[in-house]
Amino acid sequence: MSQVTEGAIKDLRSKISSIRFGMLTTLNDDESLSSRPMTQQSLEDSGILWFFISDTSQLAADINRHPKINVTFANPSDSIYVAISGHAEIIKFKEKAAELWNPAVAVWFPEGLDDPHLSLIKLSIYNAEYWDSHTNKMLKIFSIAKAAFVGEPPADIGEHQKINFK
Repeated sequence: MSQVTEGAIKDLRSKISSIRFGMLTTLNDDESLSSRPMTQQSLEDSGILWFFISDTSQLAADINRHPKINVTFANPSDSIYVAISGHAEIIKFKEKAAELWNPAVAVWFPEGLDDPHLSLIKLSIYNAEYWDSHTNKMLKIFSIAKAAFVGEPPADIGEHQKINFK
């Protein structure tokens, strides 16, 4: 992870921390794409993103066959958009599950940490990209209108960053 700084991880974490759900996209057996909403649990400093999953789900089967996945997060009201791709593994890791456990997870796993199908998705991030148009909405509208008038793309309407993990 030599290319990724602590600051880059911190920035990425700050972008997704308030976005509870991401759309996780996998490749199906017929090579079509399938996306499902998933609740992100934690982004570690090492570039590992965690999700809970049942090892009997279709999502788990898809990941086991095709471990390269993508997850996107969006918060349109704050103009934040994040795309993350990487290698996913379905693992049993009771200590990590206990660390990440919260009441919302219990709805999906009524037997708690002893549920025999309780597993985790360990997403090792290859790269991440985000767009954060944090500027004032009126300034964005003005910038876009000005760009349309002068015939050039709008400038200074937000931040765009690419982070390569490998």
